[in-house]
Amino acid sequence: MKPFTYERADSLAQAAMALTKPGAKLIAGGTTLLDLMKLQVETPTHLVDINRLPLDKIEDTPDGGLRIGAMVRNSDLAADRRVRQRYGVLSRALLAGASAQLRNKATTGGNLLQRTRCYYFYDVTKPCNKRDPGSGCAALEGFNRIHAILGASDQCIAVNPSDMAVAMRALDARVETVDADSATRAIPIAQFHRLPGDTPQIETTLKRGEIITAVSLPPPPTGKQIYRKVRDRASYAFALVSVAAIVDAAGGTIRSARLAFGGLAPKPWRVAPAEQRLIGASASEKTFDAVASDVLVGARGHGGNDFKIPLARRTLRAVLAEASLT
Repeated sequence: MKPFTYERADSLAQAAMALTKPGAKLIAGGTTLLDLMKLQVETPTHLVDINRLPLDKIEDTPDGGLRIGAMVRNSDLAADRRVRQRYGVLSRALLAGASAQLRNKATTGGNLLQRTRCYYFYDVTKPCNKRDPGSGCAALEGFNRIHAILGASDQCIAVNPSDMAVAMRALDARVETVDADSATRAIPIAQFHRLPGDTPQIETTLKRGEIITAVSLPPPPTGKQIYRKVRDRASYAFALVSVAAIVDAAGGTIRSARLAFGGLAPKPWRVAPAEQRLIGASASEKTFDAVASDVLVGARGHGGNDFKIPLARRTLRAVLAEASLT
């Protein structure tokens, strides 16, 4: 491990200012960062510990939503009564991710910032544009079973690994931040993660010195909430395909739908035309097939992950069929 300095921040202002220094990184739960430091994928020169900051509360908002502090642990968020009753898709997504021990340490803010599990990103002997810009993407011609079929580029085909973010995308969450100048933002989660394009090393829209303080959820939408995760083994594995669905249906007709996908793209994936097609449509195999075709427009496999295209289609059909039952 390379040497680094360390400080515990006693205020958001102190943490944000420290984060503006070259080589500085925040540490909260550390469930990803410490692993990457051991492998020398991440080599920060200064760690800023934010565990003392008062960002660990889940609070009701005046409009009937929830505000989730950035330091709320995944296990606490999944177990919260309000989350289980009003945002079941989020609770299920959290419980589908990692082990109980990791959920006890992992934080809401850290989950949104977790980095890809691409094998070549973790292997410093292999080229990776995300880790070493301009070096190439070994996954394009390598073992790419877990990689993206949507939203990727010739520079990077890695996927976003978060289960939580997929559910939050379906819920239209907003990511609240503050920077070193005390300026605040509320970023729609649809705009928070970036597609790789020519700069796969830039993964979010956060600026230098900007810190996630909370995630806000609007009032819960109507309809049945489902999170389905397809993976190589039943536990402790990342999604090959996941679907967060919120579907309001009655009498065989779908009145509204939200669909977000994980395991398919470099960010949680949502396709507005697919959701629009469902409004007023009958809950039928024909409808579900048409919606799947909308979702998969432009999908491209790279050999080892070609199977994700039919797998995504089958998974979505099963989720829509379950969600449409009244």
